[in-house]
Amino acid sequence: MNKKVVVIVWITVLTSINLCAQKSSYTLYEIVQLTRTQSPAWSRAETRKENQYWQYRTYLSDYSPQLALQGTFPNYRRDFIPVIQQDGSLIYQPVQQNDVDLSLGMTQSIGLTGGTVYASSTMNRFDDFERDFTQFSGSPINLGIVQPIFQFNPLIWNKRIQPLVYEESQKDYYEELERISVVSTQIYFTLMLAQVEMQIARTNVANNDTIYKIAQGRYQLGKIGENELLQLELNLVNSNLAVAQADVDLQTASLNLKSFVGFSNDQQIRLELPDEIPEFEVDENVALKEANKNRQDPVSFERRVLEGQQELARAKGTSGVNMTLFAQYGLSNRGKNIGDVYTNPVNSQLVRLELDVPIVDWGRQKSRRKTAEANLKFVEYQVAQDMLDFEQDVLTQVRNFNMLREQVKARKKSDEIALRAYNISYQLYLIGKISITDLNQSLASKDQAKQRYIQSLRDFWVAYFELRQKTLYDFENSNLLLRELNK
Repeated sequence: MNKKVVVIVWITVLTSINLCAQKSSYTLYEIVQLTRTQSPAWSRAETRKENQYWQYRTYLSDYSPQLALQGTFPNYRRDFIPVIQQDGSLIYQPVQQNDVDLSLGMTQSIGLTGGTVYASSTMNRFDDFERDFTQFSGSPINLGIVQPIFQFNPLIWNKRIQPLVYEESQKDYYEELERISVVSTQIYFTLMLAQVEMQIARTNVANNDTIYKIAQGRYQLGKIGENELLQLELNLVNSNLAVAQADVDLQTASLNLKSFVGFSNDQQIRLELPDEIPEFEVDENVALKEANKNRQDPVSFERRVLEGQQELARAKGTSGVNMTLFAQYGLSNRGKNIGDVYTNPVNSQLVRLELDVPIVDWGRQKSRRKTAEANLKFVEYQVAQDMLDFEQDVLTQVRNFNMLREQVKARKKSDEIALRAYNISYQLYLIGKISITDLNQSLASKDQAKQRYIQSLRDFWVAYFELRQKTLYDFENSNLLLRELNK
């Protein structure tokens, strides 16, 4: 690439960066996209997603082999210890000793039974400096198992529940992105309405000022009374007050949008009115199907029932006979040199069964079990009701969205009619064909029609993004908003 081409590329890049920095006019889609990629709310969602990911990785590690190296060195001691003699007397003897041990072990949990198998190798060195004595001992290999019997197995329940918890968190992340879109849309239209209010207020000031100056001439000619002139002067004063209030509302709404999106306070913002309404139909059955497939709520319903069953299993597992089996087989030896430990080691065995049998507990275990059973029934009833509410919420959202589209069309028509009617009234008043009362009514109708139109646009676009959030499906482009989940 020659130098001339490089210069042209850099000029193009720098110009693009400069234009982006100077950009002050934004569409609704641009603001929504910015909040989904750079806002504080997006940063919090990303942090929660990462936190849930590492929690899931922690759960997975419980089912993987764990290799650990443990040891103590040095364990040095120099002291006087009491030693009882044959005649019963006590003599304090000096000791100077060091004890070093090292162990390499691997453990593996058994998810199906809740037990643990392990393998280890140990080495110990003992030094008695007072007697100039050294000895090694150790076990080249130890194999063992620890197996609870008739007890609650958390591993098997975690294997059922934790994947659902992780799936919930991933789906919740995409729902959170759509919730951010909803909030940014609401804030967007708050600023948009403030901008429109300012535009209306300034237009009214200009019109009222023109009318008042004309009325002053008519008053001098005796064509209108003083009462009408005072009414026009009051209209002008009120319109100036409306400009001042609109300016305060505009600054407040602008700061709120900048704070939510992550703009600097000195950045200028001008919003474009999203009056182009997308035309697409939303089928209720499709919306309900996508919501059940994509949302976190159905996963949450399943998880809550499983957690209730888990607590019942825990209550049953701790209310009866509990036993734990310990079994180990290994090779061990001792000697003056480290090599002696590995020369003709002898086998060693360990078998131990611990038993815990409740005899009299005055109904404590039964009460715990019955409480868990009642809680499980309550959860099942609550989940059944929440499932109905979930489906009703999705269907209501679809119907509301379809209705709001028609409302926008009607309000837009009303706004156009009210504006034409005011322009006609304004011209009629200038030539003395209508009264100031009729003009004021026409002005109020014009302003109200504009405000209602903007509010209907706000309601539609909020419902548009709420529909995406409640189904995680883009009906406009027929796209799934939930990307493939990480496993």
